[in-house]
Amino acid sequence: MTGWWTIPLQIFIGLAGGIAVGSGMVAFLVVLDVIPRLAQISRTYHLIRWYEMSVIAGSLFFTLSDFFNWSYSFFPMAAGLFGLFAGGFVGMLAGALTEVVNVLPILTKRIGMGSYMIWLLMAMIFGKVLGSLLDWLNFLG
Repeated sequence: MTGWWTIPLQIFIGLAGGIAVGSGMVAFLVVLDVIPRLAQISRTYHLIRWYEMSVIAGSLFFTLSDFFNWSYSFFPMAAGLFGLFAGGFVGMLAGALTEVVNVLPILTKRIGMGSYMIWLLMAMIFGKVLGSLLDWLNFLG
């Protein structure tokens, strides 16, 4: 790309991508109620501020780590510890998503799309499958 308009275009695309990712993170935390559910299940309501601060600190740290290409050298068993935390995250995410799927029928009825529920679900499923295949086959970059 060449021309005077490339820099403003790149700034716009970067900000739009940041807003989209930030909105997804907020939706993940607010709509799925991950932090309050975690506190409820583990009976640690008094630690809810620590949960919130750890999510913010982790997001900030790994964003900076990605931007500045930081590299880390850990002991070999760190992979097992990372796998434990990643498995816990995926498990909580799967549990939260099962509750969101219960919301879809209510949402479609309220916005007047009750008769299109199957199409909405199929679009979500095929979109996820297509996106995963394109990523897996390395077509996206």
